[in-house]
Amino acid sequence: MQTKSWTGITGGGNWGQKCLIVLFCFIHVAMGYAALIPIVPFYMFFARRRFLAIYRYFRKQWGFSPFKSFCKTYMNHFIFGQCMLDRFAVYAGKYRFFKIKFTGNDAFLHLLDKQKGFIIAGAHVGNFEISGYMLRQNKKRINALIFGGESEEIIKQRLKTFGRNNIALLTTFDDISHIFAINEAFSKGEIVCMTCDRNVGSAKSVTCNFLNGKVDFPQGAFVLATHFDVPIVTVFVMKETHTVYHVYVKILTCDAVNRQEKIKQLSTLYANELGKVVQLYPEQWFNFYEFWNRI
Repeated sequence: MQTKSWTGITGGGNWGQKCLIVLFCFIHVAMGYAALIPIVPFYMFFARRRFLAIYRYFRKQWGFSPFKSFCKTYMNHFIFGQCMLDRFAVYAGKYRFFKIKFTGNDAFLHLLDKQKGFIIAGAHVGNFEISGYMLRQNKKRINALIFGGESEEIIKQRLKTFGRNNIALLTTFDDISHIFAINEAFSKGEIVCMTCDRNVGSAKSVTCNFLNGKVDFPQGAFVLATHFDVPIVTVFVMKETHTVYHVYVKILTCDAVNRQEKIKQLSTLYANELGKVVQLYPEQWFNFYEFWNRI
């Protein structure tokens, strides 16, 4: 069985990624979507472990037939490809091609007006990263925790695009050096943004019920929220049509007093909110590895 971890590196290499950005300066992103139709089956065949992980997701978590699970797996890979192309289209300056709609954004706006900072908890569903490229606010700096092993070109484009939208990058490696930057961010009343669905290395976790199974969710974000006494809000950015993304925002309200109980309760609330959005968009589950605890 494949290990329950993920490298998180965008494929294509620096040269291929640069070519894609240049290409989207001259062609419509929909042409890229069309190119995915014959490409996706090859990717599914050669990336067999990733294919099987998603196939099992539809078979086990949704109870679909083998044929329907295969079709859903194709759609999953196709939409994932679209989300990746959307990012490169934005890198090429195609901002106006995409529109954003919101559910629950008043909660986010309310927290922006508070003196205290807070945590944005995302996940590897939909296109979480593109919201940082499309949305702009100047009330609080957002400090986005990112994986430290990405390609040079992706890091370059992230820095350029995020920098225009009051977003700084906090690179995470195997050590805990980023904790000092997080502490400084909260001391200034700023926002810390991170995905909270993948365990990295030996991170401590909380086991939660999730989509007809058990999952070990990393407790890092919930430990930070408890330690620094800051609110935590879930943000999921789902691709609704070729041109529209739907952003779902929800503040996690916890009534536990004990530290460990609070961490556990926040983890459960996060899992519940993630489960709700995945039920609306089952094909946009992009954890391409064995995510559930299998007995």
